[in-house]
Amino acid sequence: MSKVELLEEHRSFDGTQYKYRHHSELLDCPMTFSLFLPNKEQFPEPPLLWWLSGLTCNDDNFTHKAGAQRAAARLGIAMLMPDTSPRGEEIADSADYDLGQGAGFYLNATQEPWAPHYKMYDYLLEELTALVRNQFGLAGPEFISGHSMGGHGALVLGLRNPERFKSITAFAPIVNPSEVPWGIKAFEHYLGEDKAAWSEWDAVSLLKQYSGKKIPILIDQGDKDSFYPQELQPEKLVAVAKERDYPLTLRMQSGHDHSYYTIATFIEDHLEFHLERTK
Repeated sequence: MSKVELLEEHRSFDGTQYKYRHHSELLDCPMTFSLFLPNKEQFPEPPLLWWLSGLTCNDDNFTHKAGAQRAAARLGIAMLMPDTSPRGEEIADSADYDLGQGAGFYLNATQEPWAPHYKMYDYLLEELTALVRNQFGLAGPEFISGHSMGGHGALVLGLRNPERFKSITAFAPIVNPSEVPWGIKAFEHYLGEDKAAWSEWDAVSLLKQYSGKKIPILIDQGDKDSFYPQELQPEKLVAVAKERDYPLTLRMQSGHDHSYYTIATFIEDHLEFHLERTK
C-alpha cells in the first residue's frame, strides 16, 4: 500500500475536506484525490459517494464548485473525488482537451501509447478502493455519481459492478460514447478500431445486454446545455431502460447548462437519492 501524503485539510460545515497524493503502482505515476468526511463522532461508518469529474477536470472541480459539503455533512455521507486521468511528464498526452491527460474516460486502454498508464477503471475499483478502505476505514455502502465524461464513468462502473454500488446518478452524462464525437475519438485512440471492444465501456450497450441487479439511476440534464444535442443524448439510455424495465429517471432541467451551477443546484437531491438506497 502506497504512502498517502496530506496536501490540504479544511474544516467545512460539520466535516472536513481533505486532499491527498499517493504514488499509484498501477498507473505508475503520482495521483491526487480529494475526500470529504462528515463528523466522525456522529457518523463513524458513513456511506461513500464516488464522484467522477468530466473532461479537463481534476479532483478539485467538484470540491470547489459543487457546494456538496453542506448536504454531505448534514446527511452523513463521505465523498471521494479521484482525478480524471494519470498525469506527469512521462505520461502520454495530447494537445486536444478531449484526449490524454484530463480525459481518461474511466476505462482500461489497450492501445499504445496509452495502455501503460491509462487504466483508470482498474485504478478506481482496485487500487484506490483498497487505499481508502485501509487508510480511512470506508467500508460502508457505496454509491457513484459524475458529470459529463464522469457521468459516463459512473454509469459504466455502476452497471458493471451492481453488487458493489447501490445507486447511480449523473449530470449530463455521455451515455452512448460509441456513437458521439467525444467518445468515438477517445475509444479509437484508447481501445482501437474494433467496435466490439467499445461496448464494454458504453452505457447504452451495457444496458441492452444487462442481466444483473437493477440498481436505480437518476440523471439530470439541462435543456440549455450546449453539448446536449450532439454529445450527450440521454434519451437513448432512457429508451433502452424502458425496453428492459430498468429503473431510470431522467429529469430535464429548464434553463440549465453544462456548468457546475447546475450541479450545485441539484447535488443535494442526488445525495438524498443515494442515501435513500441504504434504508
